[in-house]
Formats: sequence, C-alpha cells, structure tokens
Amino acid sequence: MKTIGRIVETIVAIAAFAAGIAFIFERFEKSSHKPFGVYEKYIKRPLDAFLATGALIVLSPVLLITAILVRIKLGSPVLFTQERPGRDEKVFKLYKFRTMTDARDEKGELLPDTERMTRFGRMLRSTSLDELPELINIVKGEMSIVGPRPLLVKYLPFYSEYEKRRHEVRPGLTGLAQVNGRNAIRSWEKRFQYDVEYVDHVTFKEDFSILVTTIKKVFVSENVVDPGLQDDFDVYRRKQRDGKECNS
Repeated sequence: MKTIGRIVETIVAIAAFAAGIAFIFERFEKSSHKPFGVYEKYIKRPLDAFLATGALIVLSPVLLITAILVRIKLGSPVLFTQERPGRDEKVFKLYKFRTMTDARDEKGELLPDTERMTRFGRMLRSTSLDELPELINIVKGEMSIVGPRPLLVKYLPFYSEYEKRRHEVRPGLTGLAQVNGRNAIRSWEKRFQYDVEYVDHVTFKEDFSILVTTIKKVFVSENVVDPGLQDDFDVYRRKQRDGKECNS
C-alpha cells in the first residue's frame, strides 16, 4: 500500500508541476481570442496539462502494449505524425498511433486508405486508442483535452470567416461536434457550427459534460465512419463552388 501511495504522490507531483509550467507559459502567450470566463482564462490550460501528464503516466502500460502491437501488425514507424493547424492557425505536429499499412500498387504508389486499413486499425480507431499519443500534444500546449478537432492544413483556404473561428482556441482530443455525431456528421457546416458554438461558451461544466459523453461513446464505438466514405473538406467545398457556378 505504501508503494502505491508513493506512486500516486509522484504522479500528482509531476502533473502539478506540468500544470504550473503551463500556467506560467499561458500568461505570456498572445491570442486574439477573448476568454469566455475565469475557467478558460486561468484554469483550463493548467488543468489540461495536469490531467494529460497524469494520464500519460497511468496509461503508460496501455501505450506500450499498443505501440508493440502496432509495430507487429502494421509496421514502422509506430507513430503517425502530421501537421495540423492549432490555435490562431499555428501549425504543429500531431501524434497518433498509425492505423494503416504501407501497402502499395505495382507502380509503388500507396493504395487508397480503405485498402490499407486493417481490422486491427479499425479497432484502434473505434476505441480511439490511436489518439492516445495526442496527450503529448496537450502537455506541450498545442492541444487541449476538449476543443474543436484539429483538421488538415490543406483545408485552411476553404474556411469561411465564420468557420475560421474554430481556430480561436486550442484544438481538442474531443469536442462538441464529436459528442454530437463524431465523424458521422455528414454536413461539414454542422460540424463547424458546433465548433464555433463551443468557442463562444468555454466552461468547466461544458468540458466535463463533453468528456464524460465522449468516454461513453468510445465504449460503445458509436458514430465511427471508415476513411474514404466521406469527401475531404476541400473536395466538398470545391464541389459546392462548382455546383453554384453551374447553376448561375
């Protein structure tokens, strides 16, 4: 029992230290976004760092086992990294466990996502285990536990001024759009409406509700859509523009 107590004390101490550092850096960080209230201004970022650091320590066995299985079943590298826009559209490198193979055709080109996605990869996505490395992004201050999901850099030129407001806060591991349909929401506009709604009302009660709902949805693998079944946002927006031009 003493050993467990010491482990818990160590986790709390490390997480508290991370939260303290996050609080200090937060004071010097500049953003055009006006915080909604005391929670967003003073508590949210330190709490994110505290919880993410603690989660990395507590979930380290899960992270290790997942990494080993990814290496065996999908190959190397274990981590998939990709540039994503964060707060104020500042680009950062997102970390995830890879969920696809490197299978290629006779010309040496990668096969479509749907063909490279294995049963194991689908399991990682449906349980959201592939997103656990994003806890590192949260500790680093690039992401938050709750916020609009970070999408692709190539989407940036296609947002309306209203939709761009999703980048006024840090992107999240989960968000309001995710608990209202995840990637099963067929309308990109509806997703962004949820994102901006969150940006305008960042509260502890809302974050807690989103987090609890997310955990419930993960356990039942709800609203997960295979890659390739939906248009990318840039393709979707181009089709919209082409359609308007044809009708004009």
